[in-house]
Amino acid sequence: MDQKINTCSADKETAKQDDAKKKKKSPMTPIQIFLMNLLIVITVLWLLFGFVIGAATAPNGDMAQNIKAKDLLIYYRLENELHSQDVVVLSKNGTSYVARIVAGGGDSVDITDDGLLIINGNTVSEPGIHNSTPRFEGFVNYPVSLAKDEFFVLADARGGAEDSRYYGTVSGSEILGKVIMIVRRNDI
Repeated sequence: MDQKINTCSADKETAKQDDAKKKKKSPMTPIQIFLMNLLIVITVLWLLFGFVIGAATAPNGDMAQNIKAKDLLIYYRLENELHSQDVVVLSKNGTSYVARIVAGGGDSVDITDDGLLIINGNTVSEPGIHNSTPRFEGFVNYPVSLAKDEFFVLADARGGAEDSRYYGTVSGSEILGKVIMIVRRNDI
């Protein structure tokens, strides 16, 4: 009986020693573990901000009231379905813009001499826009009929903003992403 107790005690002691050896035999030092974790975090951030999320600053006050010049915009690059009223970051003729989609593929857009926006024959009421939409002569021939992957975008400050009235329709490939967050940078 004493021999059984000694055998059980020896087995427990051997198990404790094996566990202690496993804990002591880490192949990496704490610094190496930290550097490995840091490398993983940097890689994930690079992938996230390189392919999924983008960041840009509002280049001017064309989207004023809602987005001010120099505000930081975080946008989602992988958005497949863009809709009217989505705010997007786009690149047109080598210049970055921020604008609101007002019409998409298959729509017809007209702007009257009175500054009314008409989509598919209906006057559009935009609650967040506080001034009329002047027609810029000499840039776009109205009414504009949009192809499948085209969008008509307007800035919120409609007076003198550069948008589709100035540079024409925007193709889906020119849209960099849909704005998902605005970080105010004024007076920081």
